Amino acid sequence: MASILSHVPIVNRFVSNTNRTRTIDIPSVEVHNVETAAEKRPRTLKHLLRANHANYSILYHDLEFHNHMPHILGSAYLLGADVQKLHKIYDVESQTLEPWTPSPAEIAQEDWRDFLGDPKYQRAYVDFFEDALALRHNYQWKGVVEEYIYRGKEPLLNCLIGGLGHPLIHLAYAYEVDSREVAMEALGMAATQYNFLHKYIDDTSYSKPSPIKSSSPLELVLKMASDERLDGLFKQSGPDNIEPLFQKHEDVVLEYWNAWTLDDPVKDFELSQEAAVAILVATVPPGTHSYNFFLCHVLTTSHAVRILLPFIPPEFRISLVRQWWLFTVAVYIAELCPKIDPDYIKPGDVAGKQWNYVEDKALNGPYATDAHYVKAIRAMKEAARTWGDVHERYLAAAVRFADDFEGWTFS
Repeated sequence: MASILSHVPIVNRFVSNTNRTRTIDIPSVEVHNVETAAEKRPRTLKHLLRANHANYSILYHDLEFHNHMPHILGSAYLLGADVQKLHKIYDVESQTLEPWTPSPAEIAQEDWRDFLGDPKYQRAYVDFFEDALALRHNYQWKGVVEEYIYRGKEPLLNCLIGGLGHPLIHLAYAYEVDSREVAMEALGMAATQYNFLHKYIDDTSYSKPSPIKSSSPLELVLKMASDERLDGLFKQSGPDNIEPLFQKHEDVVLEYWNAWTLDDPVKDFELSQEAAVAILVATVPPGTHSYNFFLCHVLTTSHAVRILLPFIPPEFRISLVRQWWLFTVAVYIAELCPKIDPDYIKPGDVAGKQWNYVEDKALNGPYATDAHYVKAIRAMKEAARTWGDVHERYLAAAVRFADDFEGWTFS
């Protein structure tokens, strides 16, 4: 059988002059195998994930919104939520979800790529991947992911940032709680949210030297905020700006995308996580409570990348991080490049609060059933655990966010 690498476009290999594949090696997070655990808490999570999978579609509200049930259930569980809290989260989150509806047609092996990017086929795609799970992969979900996410000339992996990165986030939770239901949903999301962004990873011609020089993602974000070419591109902020941004200003986007060269991949990825936290928390002036819903996705997708990196083939890891950076550049510009002030995150303001305080806010505070609030806190905690937090920058950001949050802004 041919190796996975034989299916990998050369742009994803980043092979150095020493003929060794450049990659990112970081330790795995703990995997919580809720499928086989005997205790009540993991069994509750398993049954709630299955109930969501059976009852509710992955896309709803005119096929524009994404089902976040696995995200908030998984985040709360991993932060220590008890059985009662998990049930409460399910009850609240399910109130806005919608039942499955039939797709226009079924999907088969010979035509499965023909309907990529069409959300009307969400049910058909999930059925198709579940058939593959049962008929060809003996219910081993990672085999289905390997076949459809990593293989082929233009693998689905190269467009997990479609749909504001929700396929990426969903797949990360599948790995972390070892859930085949969540994995099949992630495949369905990857297929239905597939869009034009894949070409920037699939086509090597888009990766080229940039006239912009920078040593870190945060430095590049600060450059974007002061780049006069980006002034007045859009009348108002929002994700609807992303496609016109690429259509009319692709050259500028690619300059910033290619400027981050990941010369030291592990350190650079660490710096990218610091930037993701700053983009959410350090763009909010004191007293405004104006945490941006769409910028939150920069952080939660960064967290998803952190979860996935140890699990995916090494030859895909750098390109996945570059995919996240493309997403970040696009979202930051689409949100009109809000100014980042590092002084908005002050370790001196922690005042003795520790992670147990932040976790309690996530699980018992007034926003404990807000999926993005809980996910953001979990992301910051995991970044601190991954890289260390000697100067308590991650903790300070999490404390400020947990205390200062009063709901999301969408503009």
